[in-house]
Amino acid sequence: MKKTSRAKVATASATAPADDGHAAVVAALRERVKELDCLYAITRLSQRADLALDDILAGACQVVARAWQYPEAACARVTIGGRVRATDNFRRPVDRQVSSVTVDGETVGRLEVGYLERRPPADEGPFLREERHLLDAVADHLGRIVEARRNEERLRALSRELIKAQETERQRIARELHDDVAQALSSTRLRLDGLVPQLAAADAAARETVTECAETLGAAVSSLRDLAYGLLPPALEQLGLVGTAFRLCEHCAARHALPVAFTADGLEAVRLPFETAVNLYRVLQECLANALRHGEASKVTVRLIASHPDILLRVTDDGKGFDVASRLPQALAEKRMGLWSMRERMRLLGGRLRIKSAPGRGTTITAEAPLADGGPCPE
Repeated sequence: MKKTSRAKVATASATAPADDGHAAVVAALRERVKELDCLYAITRLSQRADLALDDILAGACQVVARAWQYPEAACARVTIGGRVRATDNFRRPVDRQVSSVTVDGETVGRLEVGYLERRPPADEGPFLREERHLLDAVADHLGRIVEARRNEERLRALSRELIKAQETERQRIARELHDDVAQALSSTRLRLDGLVPQLAAADAAARETVTECAETLGAAVSSLRDLAYGLLPPALEQLGLVGTAFRLCEHCAARHALPVAFTADGLEAVRLPFETAVNLYRVLQECLANALRHGEASKVTVRLIASHPDILLRVTDDGKGFDVASRLPQALAEKRMGLWSMRERMRLLGGRLRIKSAPGRGTTITAEAPLADGGPCPE
């Protein structure tokens, strides 16, 4: 019996270190899981297009504080340029770790994590060696996020300038077509009309030729004015978007014998920025052109709705429809930029474009933009 008892004691003594080792491994694995969760959470934040950079930085602070060994006493703060975001409980910590945030090799800020109360010493004060690695990794990740957002903003600004330049050039061409070319052709037609009575009755052939020339010039003048109107809606600044869009729908219905039902709700007291108005107008132009050219629609419904904080333009036709998933890549491959251009215009306004269509079921396109200059539309 004594021998058996000693054996049990020996077994228990050998098991204790093994249990301690197992517990240490489990604890270490838990810390690694927390670190991975931290990085994944920050990555998910950075992928949310609806979040501004300040929101991402604030969210990253919360995520980092939760990932440290003593989250109940942890706080975090990130400072980048003039931006400062921190956890709600942030105050001067008793111990802290700091890592620099760099963009394009230049230090632009720092990320700091601290404890508000004393904690047992570890590898770097109360912090684990792995926490130093994680802090540096998060700071590096934040630097990449800032760089990506800056590049995105530069691209957006460039696209905005390109569209402005395009609108300016359209206005210049429209003015020249209307004021110079169309006027010159109109004057020539008037002179031809004046020649007809002067031609002798014996010159019937010449009279007919002159008359035909005058009619041809008249048709050319009409086409030029239509072209100038399409390039520059002259009433947009005077009548606003509702009046100009109504005129466009009327013009489309009259010229192409296509019934276009137009309604506007809640826009009586709304004064849209010109950039918003002209981009929504261009989207409407493209929708009507597509309904005629590709959809072969027999009727179109257009609705302009003020739904604070956004304005919605919804164009529905009963045309052939198409498969959205396959058409968009195909259109880009064939360098047809209509759908892409509409989507880009809305994106630059901080809005979005939704396309609902299916073969044989018509198409509904909804353009949504903020009523005032501001951030992106909420999802």
